[in-house]
Amino acid sequence: MQVGIDMGTASGGTSATLDIEELLATRLLVQGNSGSGKSHLLRRLLEQSAQWVQQCIIDPEGDFVTLADKFGHVIVDGERSEAELTGIANRIRQHRVSCVLTLEGLDVEQQMRAAAAFLNGMFDADREYWYPVLVVVDEAQMFAPSVAGDVSEDARKMSLGAMTNLMCRGRKRGLAGVIATQRLAKLAKNVAAEASNFLMGRTFLDIDMARAADLLGMDRRQAEMFRDLKRGNFVALGPALSRRPLPITIGTVETSARSSSPKLMPLPDAKPDVEDLIFTPDPEEFLRPVTRRTPPAPRPTTDILAELSRSAPAGATSVTEPRPGRAEISKEDREERLGAVLSEILDDPGSAFRTDSVLYQEFLVRLRMRRVPGPPLALPDFRRRVAISRSGVDVATAESDSWATALSLSSGVTDDLQGVFLMLAKAAIRGEPCPSDARIARAYGTHSARRARRLLSYFEEQGSVVVHTDFGGKRIVAFPDMDCQTAPGDPNAPDVADGEQTAAE
Repeated sequence: MQVGIDMGTASGGTSATLDIEELLATRLLVQGNSGSGKSHLLRRLLEQSAQWVQQCIIDPEGDFVTLADKFGHVIVDGERSEAELTGIANRIRQHRVSCVLTLEGLDVEQQMRAAAAFLNGMFDADREYWYPVLVVVDEAQMFAPSVAGDVSEDARKMSLGAMTNLMCRGRKRGLAGVIATQRLAKLAKNVAAEASNFLMGRTFLDIDMARAADLLGMDRRQAEMFRDLKRGNFVALGPALSRRPLPITIGTVETSARSSSPKLMPLPDAKPDVEDLIFTPDPEEFLRPVTRRTPPAPRPTTDILAELSRSAPAGATSVTEPRPGRAEISKEDREERLGAVLSEILDDPGSAFRTDSVLYQEFLVRLRMRRVPGPPLALPDFRRRVAISRSGVDVATAESDSWATALSLSSGVTDDLQGVFLMLAKAAIRGEPCPSDARIARAYGTHSARRARRLLSYFEEQGSVVVHTDFGGKRIVAFPDMDCQTAPGDPNAPDVADGEQTAAE
């Protein structure tokens, strides 16, 4: 079904129509400096399409919560744990409810984590719930920055990964990204490049005008026009809008934002005793309680989930008493359940490219869902188990003295490198062909073969391994401390699973 919504007036007085069905397949990028009318444009788009498609708005300033009164959007407060937000997002997809995730009151890093958890929850929904959703992200440069800022690297990776999934892989899952940014130069290029429709508003900086002109296929000399655009005026291009750059004026909206541009107001008449009014305290001030709100330092959600898993119910008289309906299990049975949950997570092909903290959150949630008793694994222990699982070691090899030596040696490398180190050690102990660059890259959580080669060079510089080639140009990795080495392997071979590689050999 083809549905066109009216965005305003195009040049020549004709109606500017946006094809919603085409937009769902091709995504939209909106750019313009502060005050150019981006939020007004997004509100017009949301209002006009509310009856046709489910909507989800990532709202950093709480401007779009007013959509709830007229169009019935559910307001989701971002001040929740990441696990809660992921669950809410998943249920929103199941029940096809439009919502606004308001992040007002959170600092930048908390906003990034909350948005990432919510987007990941929508992205990871079961296939049967892949209904079309218009996902609008305002101030997208905050959630997909082109360079690292003051936030932690973990938060930046988590947020950027969620935005990349939305724009690059979301189409098949029914997610249509609509992102708005003040500056194209601050937005990650791999996120911006996936949009096929553009609405470019007023822009002043040369670098942003040049990028806008490149995206619209315009000459660099024509980029000067972006400086002269009035508020609410945009240049449209894309299969859902126009096949040629088309100036349009955005129409009126039915709802209003809670915040608006400041207006000039006359100052009050000066009073002769103004100094007394300012410097003399009101007697009632001393009776009012001082309510300075000092936000607590953000705690990692992984620690909170671990505490929830350990804590007893409110009002419990003894933490040692087993809860009704939950039988105690043996240590061996518990270890078996932990291993089964871990295998479920790591069997997902996409798990190799998700951060350990995200996998840890999912691990804790699954343990609680299956009611596995006992304290949960700490994050360092979880990372260690993930590294061992990703190495692909079998039971017989795991019980050997050589593997014990490999585990001891792996403690000398950082957590993110242990999986790669143990995978190479397992291949050397069993005499298997040296893993290819693509296989090493996947074990490290990247697609870059160049980075895989740098990891081998790093291990060699540390004295852990010796890398050399045979006469056929195949690579061999030797471990002097274990007195073993891999069989020759093609570094350019495609990435295959361990079982497939053994069969092929």
